[in-house]
Amino acid sequence: MSVAELKERHIAATETVNALRERLKQRRQLLLDTDVAEYARSHGRTAITFGSTDLVCCRTLQGHTGKVYSLDWTPERNRIVSASQDGRLIVWNSLTSQKTHTIKLHCAWVMTCAFSPNGQSVACGGLDSACSIFNLNSQVERDGNIPVARILTGHKGYVSACQYVPDQDTRLITSSGDQTCVLWDVTTGQRISVFGGEFPSGHTADVLSVSINTSNTNMFVSGSCDATARLWDTRIASRAVRIYHGHERDVNTVKFFPDGQRFGTGSDDGTCRLFDMRTGHQLQVYNNQQDNTDNTVPGVTSIAFSISGRLLFAGYSNGDCYVWDTLMAEVVLNLGSLQNSHEGRISCLGLSADGSALCTGSWDRNLKIWAFGGYRRVI
Repeated sequence: MSVAELKERHIAATETVNALRERLKQRRQLLLDTDVAEYARSHGRTAITFGSTDLVCCRTLQGHTGKVYSLDWTPERNRIVSASQDGRLIVWNSLTSQKTHTIKLHCAWVMTCAFSPNGQSVACGGLDSACSIFNLNSQVERDGNIPVARILTGHKGYVSACQYVPDQDTRLITSSGDQTCVLWDVTTGQRISVFGGEFPSGHTADVLSVSINTSNTNMFVSGSCDATARLWDTRIASRAVRIYHGHERDVNTVKFFPDGQRFGTGSDDGTCRLFDMRTGHQLQVYNNQQDNTDNTVPGVTSIAFSISGRLLFAGYSNGDCYVWDTLMAEVVLNLGSLQNSHEGRISCLGLSADGSALCTGSWDRNLKIWAFGGYRRVI
C-alpha cells in the first residue's frame, strides 16, 4: 500500500470519526432537555454580583525562582505547599507569608504536590516518574535539606498529579503519562491497585489529574488527554465505573463538587463542565469564549469549588481567573483584571479548608492569596 493510499484512508477515517462525534453530540443534546442555568432561570433565580472589593489579593508569596506548577492547602487552613520549576517545594505560612520549609528536589521537573491529611508530610511527583514523600518533622541533613522518607516507583511515565485519600495518611493516588492511576500504600511503598493500563475501559492517553470524593473516599475521578473524565472505584480496579464525554480537547483538571454527587472539569477547549456522577449527564457548560473565532482559546488549567458549591474558580492559560456562578453559568468576577493580579499563566489554584481564602499559583513565579469580603454566605 502506497503512502498516498494510506493518507487517503487516514483522511476518510478522520472524517468518519468526526461525523460520529457530531452525531453523539447531537444525540446527547436531545437527551438533555435543559441545563442547570435554564432550570434556575425558570424558577426566578438570578446571578450573584461581585464587586472588585469582594475578593481582593491580600498577600503575594514570593520565593520561587521558576514557574509555579502546583499547590495544596493543609486541612488546618494556614499552610500551603507549592512546587516549582526551580526544583523546590516550599511550605508557606499563609497568615504571615513566611517560609517554614524549603525542600530541594533531586528532580527539578516537578509537576504536582500535596499535603497529607495530618499536615505532617508532603508528596510530589514529576518527570522522574516517581512520587516522593517528605516528612516535615524529619531532622534536616547537613546541607539543610529534608531527606526523602519514601519514593513510590512503578509508573512508566511522568507523574502528573497526586492526592492523599482524605483522613488516610497512608493512602495516596497518583495519575501518570503512562495512562494509569495508582493507589499506593505510603508506608510500604507498594502499589495497592492500578487503574487503566491494559484494561479496556482505561484512559487511552496521558492522565493529567485526579480528584477523590470526600463523601465516599472509595470513588475518584480522573481527567485525561483523551478528552474524557472517568470515574473509578478503588475496590474495583479492573474497569472504570463510568466514562464522561463532552470536552473536545485535553481534560487538564477535575474536581468533585462539595456534595460528592457531581464533579467539575476544565479543558484545553476553554470550557469547564459540570457532570452528574451517577447518571453521566453533563449538567452545565461554563464557556466565556463564544465570540472567539480563532484557535487561540485559552485553556482551563485548574478549578476549585467554594464550600457551598455556588462558586467555581477557574484558572486559564492566558492569566485570567474567572469566578463563575455555578448555578447561572455566568462570570461573577475575573481576578485577572484586578490590581495585583498575576502576570502569567495561572497554573494552579486551591481553596482553604474553611473556604475563607483562595490561593493561585502562576508562571510568573508567585503565589497570591485572595481573601473574601462580601457574600460570605455563598462561599
